Amino acid sequence: MAVENEPPPTLVRHVVNFDTTLSQSIFTRFEPLIPRATLKLLEITGDGRLWFPVSLSLLFSPISLHSPTLYSFSLSLLLGLLSDILFIGILKHFVRRQRPQYNPLMGHTFSVDHWSFPSGHSSRVFFIASLFSLSMSALAQGIDHLRFRDRAIVDRWIGGRDSGEIVAVVCVFVWVWSVLTSASRVLLGRHFVLDVVVGASVGLFNGFFVHRFLSF
Repeated sequence: MAVENEPPPTLVRHVVNFDTTLSQSIFTRFEPLIPRATLKLLEITGDGRLWFPVSLSLLFSPISLHSPTLYSFSLSLLLGLLSDILFIGILKHFVRRQRPQYNPLMGHTFSVDHWSFPSGHSSRVFFIASLFSLSMSALAQGIDHLRFRDRAIVDRWIGGRDSGEIVAVVCVFVWVWSVLTSASRVLLGRHFVLDVVVGASVGLFNGFFVHRFLSF
């Protein structure tokens, strides 16, 4: 009795296989070179259980309450973190891609869900970076508001520097942090490269969405 030939792999299967091979190669090559403690620190700084308390603290802090633009930014940050959970949760529910199997130790800093696609850390940090970039003028204006209320305290922290320059420098650091944190997901064996790329794209979209439609 003749055995029917198996159907050829689909384009999606080719992409998934290539992504798995590439991700495992990156993980294997760089695992001995980068201190694991550094990668796990980046993991912690991008975790939602850190950013939700941070966003709430910013929202109700005297800094935000004394500046309408900073209050608006803090509220947008909180709403964006919530919408990030919604977007990522929906995608993970429908795709249900298993996490990498080539890292059996995993060694989670925090417990994580079983699904890998897309990366929630990547979407979160790129959302924060994009929202920060889109809100640069508002943040600079907020610093000016605080300086007008109490110049001595503000200048004690940033000196007499221009508010726009301060925000621009911080923005660069935020983008560098978002890229490094996203890369750490692959280097820790938590995610595949495609998970991170799509997660970052979701974060960029979420930043635009929040800035355009959820800024008050």
